[in-house]
Amino acid sequence: MLLLVGLGNPGPKYQGNRHNVGFMAVDAIARRYSFAPWRARFEGLVAEGTIDGEKVLALKPQTYMNESGRSVGAAMRFYKLAGKDVAVIHDELDLKPFKVRVKTGGGAAGHNGIRSIDAHVGPEYRRVRFGIGHPGDKALVLHHALGDFLKEEQADVKKTIDAIVEAAPLLARGDDNAFMTRVAVLTQPPREPKPPKPPTPKKED
Repeated sequence: MLLLVGLGNPGPKYQGNRHNVGFMAVDAIARRYSFAPWRARFEGLVAEGTIDGEKVLALKPQTYMNESGRSVGAAMRFYKLAGKDVAVIHDELDLKPFKVRVKTGGGAAGHNGIRSIDAHVGPEYRRVRFGIGHPGDKALVLHHALGDFLKEEQADVKKTIDAIVEAAPLLARGDDNAFMTRVAVLTQPPREPKPPKPPTPKKED
């Protein structure tokens, strides 16, 4: 079974925040693959379903971001899961906007949700990092993460989340490299058509 965690803060005022992109992604996955309705459990909201034959439990911790590890740890202990059975979707300052990368382990990179999970279960779980870019000034980081995606970014948000949803069977099977490749292919801009070649001048006799 895959425990698929989306990180975010509960409540309508945080709904469109960059920091809530994990919630947005697992919501979209649960809709697309017809998961059971969300219900309260493990200090969070859970929805069960299958993706390409793989059993998946989606989890949205309701503890607020800084205490996400309480919820994730409770679910992992109940189902006796190891780190390899857990994938956490979260925003990532150190990636360009709308880039998606997966890695196992590593540091928290200043992300309080990841820091909390590390503290409760250790660092060896899979992280699906959704790039939100860095504002360029450390003093602006909190405002940036807790700010909503801009109107002009909405199309890219949707395109990237749609790609994550489409590639989710690869994530559920544990093929992280294929998942990243598929997301990259689905989100790359369309190629510009090559201009037609000029006609070859005819040689005079």
